[in-house]
Amino acid sequence: MAIRNRVWEIADTFGLENLKQKDRVVPENIGPNEVLVRLTATSLNYRDYLMVIGQYNPRQKLPLVPCSDGAGVVESVGSNVKKWKAGDRVIPIFAQTWMDGTPDMDSLRSTLGGPNDGCLMEYRVFDASGLVKTPDHLTDGEAATLGCAGLTAYNAVVTFGGIEPGSTVLTLGTGGVSLFALQFAKMSGAKVIVTSSSEEKLERAKKLGADEGINYSTRTNWERDVRKHTDMKGADLIIEVGGAGTLPKSMMAVRPYGTIALIGVLAGGESNLSLYPILMQGVKVQGVIVGSKADFERMNAAISQNKMKPVVDKSFGWDEVPDAFTYLRSGKHFGKVVIEWQS
Repeated sequence: MAIRNRVWEIADTFGLENLKQKDRVVPENIGPNEVLVRLTATSLNYRDYLMVIGQYNPRQKLPLVPCSDGAGVVESVGSNVKKWKAGDRVIPIFAQTWMDGTPDMDSLRSTLGGPNDGCLMEYRVFDASGLVKTPDHLTDGEAATLGCAGLTAYNAVVTFGGIEPGSTVLTLGTGGVSLFALQFAKMSGAKVIVTSSSEEKLERAKKLGADEGINYSTRTNWERDVRKHTDMKGADLIIEVGGAGTLPKSMMAVRPYGTIALIGVLAGGESNLSLYPILMQGVKVQGVIVGSKADFERMNAAISQNKMKPVVDKSFGWDEVPDAFTYLRSGKHFGKVVIEWQS
């Protein structure tokens, strides 16, 4: 007898108003190297919202089940699968075929939540290699934040940033990636400066370990404050989630031969940008595209060792998905927005 599989999907036309609940069927038989996972949680990334409204990829084929992140429990495994068994708690990797090293274009096209169906469904079949173990101390809702925001921040700080004890990291804003970066940087012994337009959020960031907070709504020349907080040297690493709208200031706030980890475009993706500061100071601008399965497993080992907990701002239920996207769009969140349900 077929098992009902509830999903949220964009069927014919982009737009949050067109994100609707649908019924699909759980496959009765899975391939020998596949795993059927009962998903229980997802978290929202700005990418997911842009995908839903058609701005991330206007040529994306529909219907599409959104959401790049997920977490759940193994329901059944194919005949060749030895690593996983029913009852194991797992997290799918974002790029399903990116195992290690530098990705090729095919790996970058294997991503969840576009172009392939994502995790906003009760059951999903994955290749056995496309899963990692959930850290034991995390709930599924917390674990569902790791695949994109967590891994992006980890690679920005550890892999590309090369952060060591005594380094200085500047994180722009208090969204999911920025707060993960704060946590990983403090884990590495770094000093962390955080920007926000909210004094309340800055205080919350300091409770997480931030050393300095700058309110960019009242300190419009915040790059000068960054230099003051670093004895006029500049930050070693900047977590740049604003894009073209904030990049000129970041270029003035980073130290010579420092790194700007370019992650988001919340303040705009296009600009007439002077390249002189990059050239004259030897600044490295590094785009960060989440990471591989091997990166994910290294990150989870660090998270487990330090018993690190992701910052979840608010959790929504299955029937509240449009409300969750609306809340994400508002920018009021501090950390991650999560959707949790039980099949």
